[in-house]
Amino acid sequence: MIRIGKRILLLGGVNLLDKDLIKDILGKALSTGGDFAEVFIEDTERSSLGLVNGKIETAVSGRDFGIGIRIFKGLRSIYAYTNDTSRESLLRTASNAALALGEIREDKAVDLIERVNTNTHPIIYVPKSIDIARKVAKIKEAYDAAKDYSKEIVQVMCNYIDVDQRVAIANSEGLYTEDRRIRTRFAVQAIASDGKENQTGHEAPGKGMGFELFDMVDAAQCGREAARIAVTMLHAPLCPSGKMVVAIDNGFGGVIFHEACGHSLEATAVAKGNSEFAGKLGQKIASDKVTAIDDGTLPNEWGSLNIDDEGNPTRKNVLIENGILKGYMIDKLNGRRINMEPTGSSRRQSYKFAPTSRMTNTYIAPGNDENHDIIRSMDYGLYAKKMGGGSVNPVTGEFNFAVLEGYLVKNGKIDTPVRGATLIGKGSEILKRIDMVGKELDLAAGMCGSVSGSIPTNVGQPLIRVSEITVGGRE
Repeated sequence: MIRIGKRILLLGGVNLLDKDLIKDILGKALSTGGDFAEVFIEDTERSSLGLVNGKIETAVSGRDFGIGIRIFKGLRSIYAYTNDTSRESLLRTASNAALALGEIREDKAVDLIERVNTNTHPIIYVPKSIDIARKVAKIKEAYDAAKDYSKEIVQVMCNYIDVDQRVAIANSEGLYTEDRRIRTRFAVQAIASDGKENQTGHEAPGKGMGFELFDMVDAAQCGREAARIAVTMLHAPLCPSGKMVVAIDNGFGGVIFHEACGHSLEATAVAKGNSEFAGKLGQKIASDKVTAIDDGTLPNEWGSLNIDDEGNPTRKNVLIENGILKGYMIDKLNGRRINMEPTGSSRRQSYKFAPTSRMTNTYIAPGNDENHDIIRSMDYGLYAKKMGGGSVNPVTGEFNFAVLEGYLVKNGKIDTPVRGATLIGKGSEILKRIDMVGKELDLAAGMCGSVSGSIPTNVGQPLIRVSEITVGGRE
């Protein structure tokens, strides 16, 4: 609990941390001449279920509670954390962190004013209010649908996770604020085999909501879709290689922008000169067709929050507008380094990580092209319907991504499925080659790893056409 004056705030019902103690921690953190201090309090409950071949193999629940303390002195930053919430331990942790920045002078006086945030992500069914049998029933529903799709489906794995995170953030500028983040995700992986080769299909929807996720997600349909992809790719011939026009579908197709361009637009990279887009604000970096946005305010989306992990309200940040670089995603420390204000983009996995600029829901905005016109415009090329994993060099923007489900396009029509395709290129070059953008935006959930840990993010886009990408294949 956190005591604010005479009011008691339940923060998961564990550990007492009153307002005076928070102020003392901040004062101690500033005792060696620091110019900014922050306290991050987290109480997180999570549960997960894993089903393999019809049997529940894992059922795990847990709780994390801890406090992180961060101090700035100019452009220097120190971060420390502890799960020992005794007064002695917290003050000692703050003092030890401060000593890394200089000699003890005197504690500084800090006052706090609470800011109440508007919750734009309403929850209907808090995860812990749902009986485990109902959760198991959903993953079994998906399993049965996937397994029954075809005799060639030899293995199905289903996973369910939910997270209920409560945070409180206070800093030496007088801020005290709180947020609650509830997320639920469901994943199905199906493996098809003909006795010689295996192919995999995958579906993993997630939202910033409780069990009501299944009011909009059909578990059985997820299972069938995962199985369909696996079986289709099992019988697909190998993809030819070479440079060709490529259409990348909506939803998880946005992972290419996220990885190859999005990370390079985070101040984490920009401030250190590790971005190909550093120093290019106001310059043309993409086709006129491209408008790219990071928006943490989208109601109940997987990557959404009311506030970021520095306590700033999230917002809609236009990164690229009609090809022109308009902005970066900025946290407080890197904002100091590039002399720009934070954009509500600071995130962390947990109290064990210092926050930094990260994406939330990042997507290419809808355009004006019809999907059928995009396909008809292709004499010969690749239609990447589902993207898989890949790798990227954030400094250069060079990427390599697997196509989970792909089709050759011939004479303006989607033709035969192909497997083993990869897309190879450089983010800044691909942005300039996007010459058609569809109207139907879709988002897809994923987990993004960086220096502040693994966090939930959405990727997305409409169907887009890239005039030329190097396609890696096996032929």
